[in-house]
Amino acid sequence: MKIAAAQLNCVPADVPANTRRSVALAVRARAQGAELAVFPEFTLTGYELEALAADPGLWMADADDPRLDPLRSAGLAVAVNVALRTTGPLPAIATLVYGADGAHLTTYTKQHLYRHEQGAFVAGEGPGRFTLGGIRFSLGICYDNHFPQLAARAAADGCRVHLASSLYGTGDGIRERASVHTGIAEEHGLYVALANHVGPSGPWTGCGRAALWAPGGALLAEADDRTASVVTADVGP
Repeated sequence: MKIAAAQLNCVPADVPANTRRSVALAVRARAQGAELAVFPEFTLTGYELEALAADPGLWMADADDPRLDPLRSAGLAVAVNVALRTTGPLPAIATLVYGADGAHLTTYTKQHLYRHEQGAFVAGEGPGRFTLGGIRFSLGICYDNHFPQLAARAAADGCRVHLASSLYGTGDGIRERASVHTGIAEEHGLYVALANHVGPSGPWTGCGRAALWAPGGALLAEADDRTASVVTADVGP
């Protein structure tokens, strides 16, 4: 199976605009033969925490929110990260996964909230793993991937590919994005696909370099540091 990691330059807190940009990247990934594309953290809004706190209308109501329909109809499986309404007053940071037919496959909610996310979002529970095309996938959202037990449990559960929806900025983020995800591939024998922001997103500037690594840590593909794009690689069972 060929999978794609996307890097996106978001319009701040503009769900329709970012949906259009994400669909364009999904179409590009499909044209390159990808059967699944993973997108960065807060795909549809950018990392705009103040706007998300002030306007619950930016939260997705559930996995069937009609604003997700254009991505669900892109013709390949997609993993899209959003602020997701919960039964309480605060949303979760969630990756929603849909099959190529638009069917909802799983939801993973971020378990390890980073600094200012604490108090603004609810920490998630549950692994959110799924199987597609005979391959088992795990999910992590940005800071989650700094906790080795998450990938260790996924590998023990038979996962072969780890999908990371993230925001790594310029400066220290460039080093972190490589060391964290290479480490997952090396230590746990997983393919890793990292989706990232490129350009301004909230308080940071995304460093791009969306990438895929093979089990053992070899780099399979890597995007540049300035262009909204997708990179693809084949993963095996």
